[in-house]
Amino acid sequence: MDALHDAGKTVYAYFTMGSIETYRPEYDAVAASGAGLILNQWGDWPDEYFVKYWEQDWWDLVMEPRLDQAAAAGFDGVYLDVPNAYEEIDLDLVPGETRETLARKMADLVIAADEHAGDGLAILPQNSPELADQDGYLDAIDGIGIEELWFLNADTPCDEDWCAENLANTRAVHDAGKLVLAVDYAADPANKAAACAHYAEEGFAGAVAGVDLDTVYEPCQ
Repeated sequence: MDALHDAGKTVYAYFTMGSIETYRPEYDAVAASGAGLILNQWGDWPDEYFVKYWEQDWWDLVMEPRLDQAAAAGFDGVYLDVPNAYEEIDLDLVPGETRETLARKMADLVIAADEHAGDGLAILPQNSPELADQDGYLDAIDGIGIEELWFLNADTPCDEDWCAENLANTRAVHDAGKLVLAVDYAADPANKAAACAHYAEEGFAGAVAGVDLDTVYEPCQ
């Protein structure tokens, strides 16, 4: 940590706030919670399960300890993954909930993280820029990490309707004065150059990477 800070780097602690992997140290306690925190398995990730992230037990067992650990270790902020849990939870497992109520509860979790961290940690969620429409959300975050604005895995142009929606919502986050850390997945030199050019035009920081993220990729200039 000291070496990174001495080199002028900002360092974020990564953890998931909308899911739990079976190999995480908190998994057994989460699984044993009387709140029945564990929900459906994430199809793309066999060891990962969505959770009832709005329950007090999730905050007590995972969120608060991880935030405190990141602050004590000297991190500059936290990089909070899987806010999109609100879109992926099996609604049959949470009677009475809707996508709208789950989105509100995800925004509330981010706001609670910011309130707990105070000025000690920056808050950067990963993806789900549409949550910026939720009251209080933009005030709670310092930036956002966003994937696949222009290229999906294997150099596939991102031309689905949700791509345009993500870009519009990410622009709104940026226009609110927040940091945008973007990553697109491409190997073709022309596509890499195109993504970097888009970042420069939009004012985003970013890098073009391989989807395995198994090495350090130079940021776009």
